[in-house]
Amino acid sequence: MSRIRGEQLGWDIASVALFVVTSVIAFADAPRFAGTSWMLVAIAAGILAVYVFGARRYVSIREAPLPSALASAVIQIALIALLAVGTSLAPNMLLLQTIVLPLIWMTSRSVRQSILVTLANAVVLGLAYSVWGGFEQATVIAGFLTSFLSAAFSIALGLWISRIAEWGTERQRLLAELTEAQTSLESASREAGATAERSRLAREVHDTIAQTLTSIVMLAERARRDGSADTIALIEESARDALQEARTLVVLESPASTPSGSLAQALHRLGERFERETGVSVHVEASECTVPRDIQVVLLRCAQEGLANVRKHAAASAASIALKVGADASLTVRDDGRGLRDATIDAGHGFGLAGMRDRIALVGGTLDVTDAAPSGTALTVRIPLKTEAELTTAEVPE
Repeated sequence: MSRIRGEQLGWDIASVALFVVTSVIAFADAPRFAGTSWMLVAIAAGILAVYVFGARRYVSIREAPLPSALASAVIQIALIALLAVGTSLAPNMLLLQTIVLPLIWMTSRSVRQSILVTLANAVVLGLAYSVWGGFEQATVIAGFLTSFLSAAFSIALGLWISRIAEWGTERQRLLAELTEAQTSLESASREAGATAERSRLAREVHDTIAQTLTSIVMLAERARRDGSADTIALIEESARDALQEARTLVVLESPASTPSGSLAQALHRLGERFERETGVSVHVEASECTVPRDIQVVLLRCAQEGLANVRKHAAASAASIALKVGADASLTVRDDGRGLRDATIDAGHGFGLAGMRDRIALVGGTLDVTDAAPSGTALTVRIPLKTEAELTTAEVPE
């Protein structure tokens, strides 16, 4: 809007200046007959009035409204007629073409209309000039030559400005589309980030607090049955672990942020604790090894989830955890329970295996869950390792 007003102000100044100059010229030349000078001033004032009350609102190159067909025709006919009458009285009135020709372009509804009206104006002005010269050959030639040269220049300049205006409009459209796309992308990125964070927190809660609370429930049931002091002590220990895990999540840190020994030590402690809580014999085969910190966390969480599934579904009497590290890190959790019974990772029963698969995928690993011979289930995790130069010895949480 401010650009339109700026362009209108420029046209206002130019139109008034041209009216003043034309009026001065009208009185400077010898009149053709009495009152000619005032007639020329009136014609110049008429063109100024057509501009102010008709064409002014359409003078912006890109943002002005498009005139209706009737408004366009009335404005252009009035401009051409006034200029033709003035030219027939005094050829100096051709000076008013400097405003009439641009206004023809700006009040046209299309480029085709602009060209046709400009050519029609050239013909009318050629005839008007011929009228002033009494249709002598020299004046006819001069009149048409002058008017058509002016028309040619106007068409060339109009086409160039129209191309610039079209380019500007297209550029604005592309910029608007780009801005909209960037806004959509930012919104999608924020949503994806929030979804990923919710998924991460859901995995952490499931793999830590939820499993510990499950242990507490099962231990509480055992304590209600036998009232064992050892069972009550296990409940207290599990509750303290759940409290620590909750505090860790509240401060937005990974549960792996509190170190407590190597991966092999953590697996041995996990097996011992599971055996104490459930009575299921757990054999752990894991030697000290060098594995990147993030992979250690994934492997430990997979071992926890594997034993949690043994607790909830397998009805097993024995289980084992085996860790092998070579070109990749391989963790296998095996039990002698009832087996899969047609269950799959994608069956949608619970969050555990699907969440484990997603966690493993983040580090480029794979998960395989199969029936083990002669009975039971084998859960195998394989994660490719980085180069030796990138490996670091790190501790993992309990």
